[in-house]
Amino acid sequence: MKKICFVLALVLSFMFSTTCFALSKLGSTGTEVRNIQTRLKSWGYYTGTVDGIYGNGTFKAVMRFQANNGLTPDGICGPKTLAKIGLPTGTTSTSSSTASSNQQLLARIINGEARGESYTGQVAIGAVVLNRVRSSSFPNTIAGVIYQPGAFEAVTDGQINLTATSSCQNAARDALNGWDPTGGAIYYYNPANTTNKWMLARPVIARIGKHVFCK
Repeated sequence: MKKICFVLALVLSFMFSTTCFALSKLGSTGTEVRNIQTRLKSWGYYTGTVDGIYGNGTFKAVMRFQANNGLTPDGICGPKTLAKIGLPTGTTSTSSSTASSNQQLLARIINGEARGESYTGQVAIGAVVLNRVRSSSFPNTIAGVIYQPGAFEAVTDGQINLTATSSCQNAARDALNGWDPTGGAIYYYNPANTTNKWMLARPVIARIGKHVFCK
């Protein structure tokens, strides 16, 4: 009897852990898989049909995303990968999880792009990300804007994976609360490092620290 109870306890423990820490992997289907495919497709990682079926194409796309973002490339969308993608991880309520994930992601891109800038300059980078989210010319989520291929050097060189400073955390919060020092900019650049003629021709709105902000 003791042995049976022990086995039953192990089964229940496994079921409980699976429920609490659900993940999408090869063979999974449903809304979460569809959301994963949609985001990875908007960033150029996934080229297949958004059908909610976690097939080989989705598996390989997740692996590429993981490899480029400091995660173990196992092709499984567990909590860490879902958080990087900007989807709820199942560990908290959907709304609070998404809000927290968005703020952390915004703080990391600010940290990667402007941790040496003034506080106003850091908020300005966050504001540009949020202005892009509102613009019809860009993806409509924070994660979509940040991970859009080639959009931010900090994503390309991996600096987005660094832990954000407290200043950048606060800057992300203030940007999310509506502070926009740029006056509505959707682009910015460092004139000392930029030779792109198209970017240099954009109408300038503001200059904050080393960055020029424009539309």
